Amino acid sequence: MGTSTVRQDAIKTIATTHHDLSRIDFRTTHIKDLFGVNVFGEDEQRQRLPKPVFKALQKTIKLGVPLDPTVADAVASAMKDWAIEHGATHYTHLFQPLTGLTAEKHDSFVNPSGTGGGLAEFSGKELIQGEPDASSFPSGGIRATFEARGYTAWDPTSPAYIRENPNGATLVIPTAFVSWTGEALDKKTPLLRSMEALSTQAIRILKLFGHDNVKKVFTTVGPEQEYFLIDKNFLYARPDLITSGRTLFGAKPPKGQELEDQYFGTIPERVLACMADCEAEMFKLGIPVKTRHNEVAPSQYEIAPIFEDSNLACDHNQLTMDVMRRTAEKYGLVCLLHEKPFAGINGSGKHNNFSMATDSGENLLNPGTNPHDNAQFLVFCVAVIRAVAKYPELLRVTVASAGNDHRLGANEAPPAIMSIFLGDQLQDVMDQLEAGALKSTKQGGHMEVGVTVLPKLPRDAGDRNRTSPFAFTGNKFEFRAVGSWFSIAGPNTVLNTIVAESLDYIATQLETAIKGGKPLNKAIQDLLQGIIKESKKVVFNGDGYTDEWHAEAEKRGLPNLKNAVDAFPIIIRKDSIELFAKYKVFSERELNSRYMIFSESYVKTITIEANTMLAMAKTMILPAALKYQTEVAQAVTSTKAAGVENTAQLDLLKELTATITGFQAATSALCKAVHHHAEGDAYAHAKYARDAVVPKMVDLRTLGDKLETIVSDELWPLPTYREMLFIK
Repeated sequence: MGTSTVRQDAIKTIATTHHDLSRIDFRTTHIKDLFGVNVFGEDEQRQRLPKPVFKALQKTIKLGVPLDPTVADAVASAMKDWAIEHGATHYTHLFQPLTGLTAEKHDSFVNPSGTGGGLAEFSGKELIQGEPDASSFPSGGIRATFEARGYTAWDPTSPAYIRENPNGATLVIPTAFVSWTGEALDKKTPLLRSMEALSTQAIRILKLFGHDNVKKVFTTVGPEQEYFLIDKNFLYARPDLITSGRTLFGAKPPKGQELEDQYFGTIPERVLACMADCEAEMFKLGIPVKTRHNEVAPSQYEIAPIFEDSNLACDHNQLTMDVMRRTAEKYGLVCLLHEKPFAGINGSGKHNNFSMATDSGENLLNPGTNPHDNAQFLVFCVAVIRAVAKYPELLRVTVASAGNDHRLGANEAPPAIMSIFLGDQLQDVMDQLEAGALKSTKQGGHMEVGVTVLPKLPRDAGDRNRTSPFAFTGNKFEFRAVGSWFSIAGPNTVLNTIVAESLDYIATQLETAIKGGKPLNKAIQDLLQGIIKESKKVVFNGDGYTDEWHAEAEKRGLPNLKNAVDAFPIIIRKDSIELFAKYKVFSERELNSRYMIFSESYVKTITIEANTMLAMAKTMILPAALKYQTEVAQAVTSTKAAGVENTAQLDLLKELTATITGFQAATSALCKAVHHHAEGDAYAHAKYARDAVVPKMVDLRTLGDKLETIVSDELWPLPTYREMLFIK
């Protein structure tokens, strides 16, 4: 009937390819021997640095004491020797530009000796500061194209590490990235600023409780990372996956996730081998990986670490995504980190588990057994509730992108309405607090399972809510709206800042009340009661997916920014500028740059996707459809000539022809829309892309997906969902 397609060749290759699944064997390679071996961490520093240098560096790392430049040469020398012992020939200052990815430039340790030889050298100056070209990174107008100078600044709070490669290794030094004029051109710098702002305000609260020994408060994060793994041969046959990370065409498969048999199911052998290899590499890099499992969608998985300091957690999450992408290739797989690589089934998020801890390790969001008696916990918890209630739109903009628009509000992700789930126990405590009398705490007790051989199970005092974008889950808040590929630096920068503002407000009110002679507990009771009354509009413990909640949220006055373009202007609103300026997290110029970059990124994403769709429509789908149309027309003509009744074949031809005609018209409409140049600034272009281009993409996809269900399987050029998701 037809000829072999790239798609069919891909399936044959997958079926006949053998993969080495024994690259890592934890029966012979123990975790304890792997963890942190490629990290220049505290143990390594203690062994290699002079005591005064080690102590000075640890004060900077743990307490935020300004770094003494005189120690830099000693640190650089020890770091160089350690790296060379691990096979390193080069070093790089790794930074996080406003692309959301990481960037690096490698420099050799070798310098000419002057006598024909070479010396391995690395100075304190080279450690502290680098100078990469800043001209080709997004700057949102902060830097003109011809202005190339940018600086990387060593971040000693995130330890240097070794990245192995087939030819040796590279010493990687995490850094901040700023312009020649001093503005932040990266994700790390604002995050570090926000952490300092929160620490300052949290310490004020803790001093009221008598904790004068606390020198620093950290925000901690544990990001749960969702992702897809499919065979790499399918990627090569899908131009849309190559250029945009998601399928722009694809009919719903006969089986998706309807049977709910994927979630926590048995992990396929090749995938498990890939996961083990990823984990081995992550252990070497000191990433505290804890959990792995099948996710809800077919071919979807999750990896989750233990909590860490926010800055380190962000660096480690960027590394995690990089390790997963690189390792997957060794097993003939590709790691997809787009929020919605496949339409009609669950997309991928990154659940951002947020808490606060002192330098002595106390979790400030741990309620204990009786939270109604834990005044310190209540203060910090209510501060977070107030922050989300006061700044929900800022949280929304931190998860805004063209990709996440496909996920937020669907049944695998929370709605775009920012709300808080507290659970039965904490909700009861907050209700008592609002009423003015804290008397008791609901206890979970134990569950009787009804099977004598099973132990009694302790029951948590409240259930969990998967539909809430911001849920309290025992001793932390889980921000569930973050997209899979996102850097968590942005969401945590905003979280830290808005919580710092709340802590500042509470500390000021309490300090004033105490100076006026009011006892601390009475001052807390009176203040928190008022905050709960003002902030409870954001608390919702029900099903966030329902239409009723959307109507109720509107009555409460909660914003519902349904798409990214609606969200972008929030960051340049007057109150946003004042907030970030007050806590020295972003200047007005830096915020305007982010606004421009977000808008430009949205336009570029939509334009790339639209042009990819047009190419696929014209060169792949339409030729296959026309070829099948010819074959059907020939069959109709032959049967008619033979005098055979052919109504069914004729109906098929009519349906096929009508769909092809519509498909060609939709292709022309999208082509016209995407090549029309909107007037105005970057935001005007983003609005045009959303309003004029995206709907045309939806129209074209609808007809393309219909053709997939009509055209002969032998002729269809693209790997289908049933193949990509289920052929391992």
